[in-house]
Amino acid sequence: MKIAIIGTGYVGLVTGVCLASQGHQVICVDKEQSIVAGINHMQSPIYEPGLQELIAPVVSSGNLVATTALKAAVQEAEVSLIAVGTPLGDKGIDLDYVKSSALEIGAVLKEKTDYHVVCVKSTVVPATTDTLVRGILEAASGKRAGEFGLAMNPEFLREGKAVLDFMHPDRIVIGAYDDRSFAVMEGVYAGFDAPIVRTNLRTAEMIKYTANALLATLISYANEIASLCEATGEIDVQEVLAAVALDKRFTPRINNEVIYPEMLQYLQAGCGFGGSCFPKDLKALLAFGRDRGCLPRIVSAAIAINEEQAERILRKLEDKLGSLAGKKIAVLGLAFKPGTDDVRESPSIRIIKGLLQKGAEVCASDPIALEKMKLAIPEAKGVRYTKDYKLALLGAAGALLITPWQEYLEIPPEDYSQLMHYPLVVDCRRALAKNLLESAGVIYAGVGLA
Repeated sequence: MKIAIIGTGYVGLVTGVCLASQGHQVICVDKEQSIVAGINHMQSPIYEPGLQELIAPVVSSGNLVATTALKAAVQEAEVSLIAVGTPLGDKGIDLDYVKSSALEIGAVLKEKTDYHVVCVKSTVVPATTDTLVRGILEAASGKRAGEFGLAMNPEFLREGKAVLDFMHPDRIVIGAYDDRSFAVMEGVYAGFDAPIVRTNLRTAEMIKYTANALLATLISYANEIASLCEATGEIDVQEVLAAVALDKRFTPRINNEVIYPEMLQYLQAGCGFGGSCFPKDLKALLAFGRDRGCLPRIVSAAIAINEEQAERILRKLEDKLGSLAGKKIAVLGLAFKPGTDDVRESPSIRIIKGLLQKGAEVCASDPIALEKMKLAIPEAKGVRYTKDYKLALLGAAGALLITPWQEYLEIPPEDYSQLMHYPLVVDCRRALAKNLLESAGVIYAGVGLA
């Protein structure tokens, strides 16, 4: 099939490259000429494991091309996927990019004689596709829905594992305006081995938000229990959650083997969730509910708990060190999770800003996210950045493990005790071996452990 993808950000590019690898002819559309040129020269504009390796063959074969010409792309295609950003605005989700894309596509539909399906891939609140997008398309094209197809196909991609998730999906959700729209979208995914969930447009939109809200709520729930453990003393949240997870309803037994679902990875205490999806989507869902006179109280609590985690970690540091003014603090990890250079809404941002407000001298390290973090918190603000964790630890009065990159998990305990002025390590992810660190003279403090 010939597919146009509007927007070559994280979702659009991964979708385009993966569909092209399945034999579709994909045209990626972006307004930035530098991004278009990079893709056409087989260079990924984003860091995502496995993506760069896929780009070269699909561009070489001609299955993937990038362009700034939306009109020509849509004219050639059978399907247009809207995969533009939906940032959070002051009053909820900002749909300006979706609106402008729909308007431009609608203008092309006015001239097209062939049947064409417009599919929203961007994360949008329920009732966006069947009201806002449909209305713009109909007004711009002079046609009615049905004369053109309309669908909503949410993505479920985890940064750091997006290529794997796309190529081997748990499920494919297709919200369709009518049978013909669904049939075309089903053809897009004909080569994929996964159950296809057919539903209406609004339900497809809600499935995406519900999935992300549930996962984020598990994280906040674990952190709330961690706070109770710390306040009580002599309770380790890891022991608590590990025992809870052994319930057969969480970890079923098959042939006497315990199966640990990946869902349990979210039921872990730490420094909170971040990234481009969870914080934005929960806040958008909260605003959406308020607009309809229905306050999602659990979602609201999950957001509040997450935003409190940074201050809790700073208090744990102060409990051990007293005032942080003038003291060097090493921050290990800046990306919101391993496997990505994305620092959007990363817990490290809140923690570093809190350290600076308290007068600490911050030296931060990350294998790949330094340049993006420099845009979020410039060095002029008082932070020093380095890829070398040893330089970050040298002379520090405390170290915070924020992102559990493998290289940080493999730091010899002696590096802390020998390099640091005061070998205090705050394990914000509960990813380090407490006993090994303490045996090397390191003072260990962990989330959910008094």
